[in-house]
Amino acid sequence: MNVLQPRTILACLCVLQICSWGCAAEPAIPNQLTKQEQQQGFELLFNGKDLKGWEQSGNWQVQDGVITRSGKGGSLTYGKQPLPDDFELMFEWKVGAGSNSGIYYRPGQYEYQILDNQKHADGKNPRTSAASLYFCMPPSEDATRPVGEWNQGRIYCKGTVIQHWLNGKKVIDFDYTDPRYAWHVALLANRGGRLSDRGAPLFLQDHGDPVWYRSLKLRTIPQEEDVVRTPVKPAHVTDEAMAAEQRKLQRIMESRARQQQKK
Repeated sequence: MNVLQPRTILACLCVLQICSWGCAAEPAIPNQLTKQEQQQGFELLFNGKDLKGWEQSGNWQVQDGVITRSGKGGSLTYGKQPLPDDFELMFEWKVGAGSNSGIYYRPGQYEYQILDNQKHADGKNPRTSAASLYFCMPPSEDATRPVGEWNQGRIYCKGTVIQHWLNGKKVIDFDYTDPRYAWHVALLANRGGRLSDRGAPLFLQDHGDPVWYRSLKLRTIPQEEDVVRTPVKPAHVTDEAMAAEQRKLQRIMESRARQQQKK
C-alpha cells in the first residue's frame, strides 16, 4: 500500500484550490450561483432582473439579464454594504469598440480596469490596460477576448495580497508591502490611491461608453484560508508609455494643487 507523503498531500490541495478558481466544475448559468460557489459562501450582488441594492442616477438599466448604461449620470454603486477587507469578487464583462470602464473595490483610485485594449489609448500601456490595477500594476499579459464577447474577471484580496484574474488566468499576484513594488505603490499614491485603505462600496465606473456586466458574485474570505501564491511577472512597460503616464500624472497633480488653492 502506497502512503502519500505530507508534501504530496499539500501539493494536491493547492492544485484543488487553484482549479476551484480557474476551472469550472459545472457550467455557469449567468446570474446564478453554482453548487460549488454556494459551498464557498458566494452571494449574488445582481439578481439578473433589476438593480435592487444598487444606487445610481438613472443612467444604468437591466436589459436581458445584463447591467448596461446609457446617457449621463455617473457610476453604479452597490449600496447594501462596503466590501469586506478580505474578499473574492467574480464578474463577467464586455465592452464596445474603444470602451473604457472599471470596477472600484477599495477607497480612492483602487480599480480593476475594464477596457478595449485594441482601440482605447489606455491599452497602449499595460499598467492601464484591461485587468490592470489601474495606474499601479500591469497584468502579465493581455488575456482579453474580442470586443463584444464576455470576459470573466476575478479579484482576490486578502491581507496585503492582491490578485487579478482574467478569463481563467491569474494576471496579477503581488504583496504591496514587498519592497520590489514600492515604486508601483508610490505611483498609485500620487494618483490618489492608498493600497492600505479599506471599507469602500463596490462601484462600476461610467465613462460614457458602451459596457455590460453580469454574474457579480462576492464572498468574504475566512481568516483561516491560506492565499495560494504563484509567481506572476508584470508585463513590460515601454519607455514611451512610461513617459506618457508621467505626463498624465503631472496633469493630475497640477489639477489637485489648483483645487486645494481654491479651498
